[in-house]
Amino acid sequence: MSKVRPFLVGITGGIGSGKSTVCKLFSLLGIPVYTADDRAKWLMSSDAELRNQISSTFGAEAYSSTGELNSIFLAESVFPNPEKIAELNALVHPAVRKDFEQWIAQQTAPYLIKEAALLFETGAAKELDYVINVSSPLRVRMARVLLRDSHRTEEQVNQIINQQLPDEEKNELADFRIKNTDNKLLLPQVLEVHAQLLSFANPA
Repeated sequence: MSKVRPFLVGITGGIGSGKSTVCKLFSLLGIPVYTADDRAKWLMSSDAELRNQISSTFGAEAYSSTGELNSIFLAESVFPNPEKIAELNALVHPAVRKDFEQWIAQQTAPYLIKEAALLFETGAAKELDYVINVSSPLRVRMARVLLRDSHRTEEQVNQIINQQLPDEEKNELADFRIKNTDNKLLLPQVLEVHAQLLSFANPA
């Protein structure tokens, strides 16, 4: 008997919106979470084929002398250039997709979560059953990122934000919306969405 495919749920949101915090809450509820951006960084450092492709495309500077991914080089030379970003994504996204499929095969939960900043922008949302958008005010997101990522400048953060769909558009496209603001508690919102997703996965 073939294994029943679990529901695949995406969690997205702009940089600094609080996606990771929301994912931690789902994880505490027993839902496996695949963090696409973290896995992409891991694959860029550990997958030999992908490393060779990145080095061939962007030069040896993409990696340090000790073989580590040169994030500062990428932030300064690749991210400000939309064409270079498209080239990088064309290399990384297929590797992440393959890694995600292998991860799915190992899971047994009623539904699974894929966290990624660019679900709608890359078309990856089409491969998922539902998408949750986590939204937060822009000024709050900027402050969070600058506090979290000491290597980024405000200009670099704005470049990343400009590559992402605005919250308004993401909220329109998403099936569920979670607001991460000072006057709105996260846990009750997560519990409500979790209950709905469980009812979809296990209809009465």
